[in-house]
Amino acid sequence: MTKSKIMGAALMLCMAFSPVTQANTYKWVDEKGETHYGEVIPPEYANKDKVQFDDKGRVVKEKQLDSGNIPLENQSAAQKAAIEQRRKDKALLNTYSNEKEIDLARDRNLQQVEARIQSIKELQKSAQESLDGYRKEARGITAAGKKIPASLQADTSASENRLEKLKQELEAANAKAESVKASFEADKVRYRELIGGIKK
Repeated sequence: MTKSKIMGAALMLCMAFSPVTQANTYKWVDEKGETHYGEVIPPEYANKDKVQFDDKGRVVKEKQLDSGNIPLENQSAAQKAAIEQRRKDKALLNTYSNEKEIDLARDRNLQQVEARIQSIKELQKSAQESLDGYRKEARGITAAGKKIPASLQADTSASENRLEKLKQELEAANAKAESVKASFEADKVRYRELIGGIKK
């Protein structure tokens, strides 16, 4: 255990068992990575990461900094968006080596969506055949001057509802496919921009 850590632990113990201590204590890390404790933070560390403790040794406030030494809680929406964009850019560059890899990733993501689209279309075809059969049966019964049974009416209504639901599912699946394509296309455009900036 380093000297600073021993001193820090001793200070925390004193704080915990000292009922008369009213001053807050701070913890900060210097440029060498060493942790320090004290009632006053040196000016050169005032704008860096720090933790504030109360007289019982409990954390009162923790201030973490990000880009530009601006506390996270004080950053504007634009600053937060810029930080998030840098994170995404870094992930993009770390994930792909070229544009072809982006296309391959897009195709892999589309496979599942396209399989779902095909499955829905097959279910639609089956449901439509069932509905056509019920309607044909109903026409025959009506032509014979008989009343359409309640069970046949229920089957017809259920098939119509099933087709409507499948239609909505197909629209959602197609929208998902377009969203995947648009997302990867945007990644590809951004990747070109980033690579172009690096080459410059």
